Amino acid sequence: MSVRIGEGDALIVVDVQNDFCPGGALPVPQGDQVVPVINRIAPLFPFVVATQDWHPPHHVSFRERGGPWPPHCLQGSRGAEFHPHLNVREIDVVVQKATQPDKDAYSGFEGTNLEEILRENNIRRVFITGLATDYCVRATALDALKAGFETFIVTDAVRGVDAEPGDSERALREVEEAGGALVNSQNLEVA
Repeated sequence: MSVRIGEGDALIVVDVQNDFCPGGALPVPQGDQVVPVINRIAPLFPFVVATQDWHPPHHVSFRERGGPWPPHCLQGSRGAEFHPHLNVREIDVVVQKATQPDKDAYSGFEGTNLEEILRENNIRRVFITGLATDYCVRATALDALKAGFETFIVTDAVRGVDAEPGDSERALREVEEAGGALVNSQNLEVA
């Protein structure tokens, strides 16, 4: 299925940060492999938003506070920076999430102004890429659907943690069942 990209479409790049790539504090297996795909498709889109985990020290998601994760994406740290090969010149807006010590947020919509930004830019369809399929990509896609955006996950531009084998596949199915669609980057073309 070929999908034509044009006015009203946005690319959302979820958390392509050093700490989620190989060598980072919380690496997603092969997380860096999404970068060339995102760099290739970003110029097709009239609007590109990137989300960024931006945790304060002692964030509620960290093990020291009873959360599931080691400290990662600390505000201002190298680990919180975008992957060095991600073409940030294509990014129109950066939305930082999980910025409060006592609130976690997997979705780019949770506790942010992402929905307002998309509406102000007359976005109707969102195409989601990034990390990780079974956590922040899934949550962002489900919230995009709830907000009324036609939602696609670009399957070759996401990677998952798969803490339990099959978590990423289950996340993609869940998004489909909620009304989202899956598309390969090779099937995106400019309208």
